[in-house]
Amino acid sequence: MSRVDSAAPAVVVSEDGLLLRDAPADVQVVSFDGRYIWAFTAPRDGRIVSGGLLVEWPPVLRRFLDGVVRVRVADVAGSQVLLDEEVALGSGADGARVEVVDHQGFPLAVDKVGHLCRAFDDTEDGVRAEILTGTRRLLDDLREVCDVEAYLNYGALLGAVRDGAMIAHDSDTDVCYLSRHTSPADLIIESYAIQRTLKKLGWTLLRMSGGDIKVLLPLSDGRLCHIDIFVAFRVDGTFYQLGNRSGLLPDSVIVPVSTITLHGVDFPAPADPEAMLEFIYGPGWRVPDPSFKYTDPVRGVRRLDGWLRGFRTDMGRWTEFHQGAGRALSGGRRSGFAKWVDRQLPRGAAVADLGCGTGRDALWFARRGRPVVAFDFSRAARATVIRNARRRRLHVQVRALILNELRTVLVSGAELARDPHHLTARHLVGCLDDRARDQLWLLCRMALRGGGNLFLEFSADVGDDAPPPAPVGLVRRLDPAVVRREIEAAGGVVERQRLRAGTDVLGNLDPTVCRMRVRWTRPVGPDVQRKS
Repeated sequence: MSRVDSAAPAVVVSEDGLLLRDAPADVQVVSFDGRYIWAFTAPRDGRIVSGGLLVEWPPVLRRFLDGVVRVRVADVAGSQVLLDEEVALGSGADGARVEVVDHQGFPLAVDKVGHLCRAFDDTEDGVRAEILTGTRRLLDDLREVCDVEAYLNYGALLGAVRDGAMIAHDSDTDVCYLSRHTSPADLIIESYAIQRTLKKLGWTLLRMSGGDIKVLLPLSDGRLCHIDIFVAFRVDGTFYQLGNRSGLLPDSVIVPVSTITLHGVDFPAPADPEAMLEFIYGPGWRVPDPSFKYTDPVRGVRRLDGWLRGFRTDMGRWTEFHQGAGRALSGGRRSGFAKWVDRQLPRGAAVADLGCGTGRDALWFARRGRPVVAFDFSRAARATVIRNARRRRLHVQVRALILNELRTVLVSGAELARDPHHLTARHLVGCLDDRARDQLWLLCRMALRGGGNLFLEFSADVGDDAPPPAPVGLVRRLDPAVVRREIEAAGGVVERQRLRAGTDVLGNLDPTVCRMRVRWTRPVGPDVQRKS
């Protein structure tokens, strides 16, 4: 039986996080009312403050931290308990319990990449069997129909080797296949061929990158289990495996595949599972570490990004936003920007809303009788738009647009060139890095060369020390002069520009917002350089 160790360092719980007076070096597990929530390693995850080391709450947890809850902080074995007491967080005035659950009431926990998930530890045996059966069926289809060397990997493989069971705090399964190809172009072609074949077999799929397909497996408890299909390959002697792994690993570690048992079900596995797990998790892979975080070779990550993926640094954070604070926006009124745009368009003119977010403006345009296409790179945002459009019986086309991926930009630009729409982008440019903005202007140039306008709104940096717009860290202010120069360098003409007070993404007052109306009328030669 675990006990509170009187010699253990004190922990103070606050809205900021956990203040440890004398931080232990080993992994600490945080439970709420007896249920696993999160794990951390204090020297790595904390920061020195007055009074000790502060380990801040993960951002995805903050929206739940309002009420009373019994917080327990202990080592993985549960033998050394640093804290086990009832605390009040937020207002906590009405005595309501803190509940970290999804919209269906299922318990959630923070996974190793900082996302909320339903962990296997809270999954019923029957549902767990559905996950195992679905994963095995997928591997069979990959091996027998798609003709690739597919194998179980990552957390599912780790659980099978270490315990013969799924890791309690994991949330999905991952499979990989070893490609015969060494060219990124051939790898992408092969991945799309696999996607087409699996779709014909009835699988529901989501394309994540040029070498990563996510299978959405519906379960009887109402959720979707995600099964990632990652490509593994070799270029110039270096082994790469999506999930950001790269380094020296011989093919003999993978093929010929072996068999491993997970919860009594046999799965194809790497020829040497222990060597694969050491390659992925390091030499300490046998010791359970629910706080584990990957440390990937920077050069390998950059190559995988450039070859197969593009750059999606903030995709997870936007998903969390749309599943959290952004949910309250989905039923809100259209923005003032949408009304400003509508006044300048002919009746019935089509609109493409770039970076549509929750779709409030896109749905309002549709209700006004306009043909509408809504683009966003967040699947959570697109799902919200589709759901609300169906509920309101409005016709809105919803499409993915990842501005850091040239292939997505070119496809969307070509489609809009064939089917002209005016373009709107509210608080989009402030979410983009320089490369993504360049590719936004490329898309606009393709889509608007036959006519039409781009309407922009963004939080402006005019040197007045205005506070950062919300959501902080995801949106930033831009100098209107810089944006104007970029547009002009890409062949655009700013016909109208105005600065005024407005609102940010969350509807908070923003003292300085810039609006622009832009058209494209001239081609840009290869000698025109981007000016910033």
